[in-house]
Amino acid sequence: MAGSIRICLIADGFYEDFRTCLDSIKKFTSTPISIFSSGKENKEVPELFGGAWVKNKLGWGHSINQFLNNETEKYLVFMDPSTSFLGDAITPALAKLESGYQGVGWRGGLVNVGDDWRSVEDKGEGDVDVLFSYFFAVDREFLLKAGGANPSATYYRNADIEMSLAMRAAGGKLWQMDLPLEQGRHHGYHDVDSEYREKKSKENYNRILEKFRGRNEILVARR
Repeated sequence: MAGSIRICLIADGFYEDFRTCLDSIKKFTSTPISIFSSGKENKEVPELFGGAWVKNKLGWGHSINQFLNNETEKYLVFMDPSTSFLGDAITPALAKLESGYQGVGWRGGLVNVGDDWRSVEDKGEGDVDVLFSYFFAVDREFLLKAGGANPSATYYRNADIEMSLAMRAAGGKLWQMDLPLEQGRHHGYHDVDSEYREKKSKENYNRILEKFRGRNEILVARR
């Protein structure tokens, strides 16, 4: 496994929960971990946890692209700090990637075409249209060729859907699987200004509708 996969975490406040996430990973896997943070409010992250920090605040898309462009492993796992390991989630995810999938995740689903592409339905384990960034393992070079994360996505919500559909449009296969993970309080959703959250989420989803709505050929078979 060494040299083939790396876990990538964005640190943005709520350091006690970040430590919980980090400790849970280390309990069950020796997979290397990269930490990225930005903004003056997170300047203590390198001292607390290690990793890279930049002074200017970067959004979700730019942060994901930092990992894509600076790491060298074949596979990267983007993981929200609200997610914790209950067991080894890396070995089964890596095996699925190596079987021919370009993305493997814990939560995701199928675009609801009956709802005019405005929602996603969780259908459980199997081939999916989209994966969420609670735990999202990718083929790094494939995602780079597909365009990476959209740098316009300053906020995570729906940006992972946009990235998933870009991978599907490039011919990528995505698989949702049950993994030994649990989610705590999602600070990125619950503890941000509600007006900001809704505004940025809508901006991200509007881009999805403009770029992908109606392109049913990029979707997997309905199930």
